[in-house]
Amino acid sequence: MTENSTVDVLISGAGAAGLTLAIELARRGVSFRLIEKLNDPFRGSRGKGIQPRTQEVFEDLGILDRIVALGGAYPRQREYRDDGSFSESDAVVGEEPTPAEPYHLPLMVPQFLTEGVMRGRLLELGHRPEFASELIGFEQDEAGVTARLSGQSGEETVRVRWLVGADGGRSFVRHALDIGFPGKTLGVRAIVADVLLTGLDRDAWHRFGQGDMQRQIAICPLAGTDLFQIQAPVPLEGEVDLSAAGLSALVKERSGRDDIEVQSVSWASAFNMNARLADRYRLGRVFLVGDAAHTHPPTGGQGLNTSVQDAYNLGWKLAAVEAGAPDALLDSYEEERRPVAATMLGLATSLLDALKRGEMRRGREVHQLDIGYPESSCALEKPERHGGLLAGDRAPDAPMRGAAGQPVRLFELFKGAHWTLLGYEVQVALPPRTGLHIHRIGRRGDLMDDGGHFRDAYAPTAGDWVLVRPDGYVGAIVASADVWALEAYLANVGLTG
Repeated sequence: MTENSTVDVLISGAGAAGLTLAIELARRGVSFRLIEKLNDPFRGSRGKGIQPRTQEVFEDLGILDRIVALGGAYPRQREYRDDGSFSESDAVVGEEPTPAEPYHLPLMVPQFLTEGVMRGRLLELGHRPEFASELIGFEQDEAGVTARLSGQSGEETVRVRWLVGADGGRSFVRHALDIGFPGKTLGVRAIVADVLLTGLDRDAWHRFGQGDMQRQIAICPLAGTDLFQIQAPVPLEGEVDLSAAGLSALVKERSGRDDIEVQSVSWASAFNMNARLADRYRLGRVFLVGDAAHTHPPTGGQGLNTSVQDAYNLGWKLAAVEAGAPDALLDSYEEERRPVAATMLGLATSLLDALKRGEMRRGREVHQLDIGYPESSCALEKPERHGGLLAGDRAPDAPMRGAAGQPVRLFELFKGAHWTLLGYEVQVALPPRTGLHIHRIGRRGDLMDDGGHFRDAYAPTAGDWVLVRPDGYVGAIVASADVWALEAYLANVGLTG
């Protein structure tokens, strides 16, 4: 057994959550190892919906355009009746983008394509996952974590400052910490399979037997591939034949058609639906993210998105503490993200109930644009605000004009690992500090709100300072007379000058 020198963070699990965290740490210069016990990348598409809020996250990570180029919009639903006739409807409620919310439609991108883009981005930053490397044990003390890994070259021991379990619903890290995972089994077992098939066109999400859990089956073309995804509830007990022949028989039985033929199976799984939430997200120097912290039915396309946003929340905080911010900042990770998961579990469960009734239409409730942290210890208002944008809310986008005359979006200014401070019609400039980008809006400022979009989205008063966190949420809104409170806030998150 070999012992390796210290890195800052060990990430166990190289799915969407682990990859997001790795990208966040890499672009901040935090040393880490990203390990994955599978021999090669996951090749299924358990998660295929990219919600608008995650699209904003991916824009910040520098991968949104690549993701969009690989995927596509959700097709219309085609619901077949027993006589072979059908009706069509939109799977998602259409909304037009706005200046504050530039992305309004969920994307369909198979999980293996999304994770491939993320691995490519990580490689640009100089890192890659270590496949066939499994966490088999760890111990922690006040100074760090000693972890035992098993890989192709044998066992090794690695010393790290922090360990993050991004290792899925059966999380080894969670079990080793003996963190409770209460919840319930929802009494639904289902299959999901990515297949090549003939007999159906690719311009619709084909649904048979809607509203009948014994007969339901959905067959959806997977954007960016030649594959279709089959989803169907199955009996709670007994073997399920997930071969091409077995799936062909299931499709024939439930659709009543013998012209649909599964040619090959790329990936398939049978699973029992659960709704569970970890009792805690942090124990000492160890954290849980993604499915290791919460598991839920796939209805509503919330899982991968919630996992990505967990890691997006934790990444900048780990980096800040490594750079000297108080350790207490890390407590805000569970404080902010666990209530989000609890709400998401309730939403996914209610959407499952709707699915049982044959109701599939999805609206703003799944977009995750309304998620915020107004009760967070990292939310500051001086004076307290009533209505409009609050500290802890998602920071809206806004098209503006730079002083040199060129158009610029707020999201372009937010992009990167820094904090952003916006002064609206302020009279006094604040001194620069490392890790903080300062912009002044209005007369003698570097930004002009010609269209009033900033004013509409942020509802500022002249003299207000708006501090935007690295993850695109409003950290503080402070009047000029209370700038002293902003100084204290900046010190507490490690921005000391």
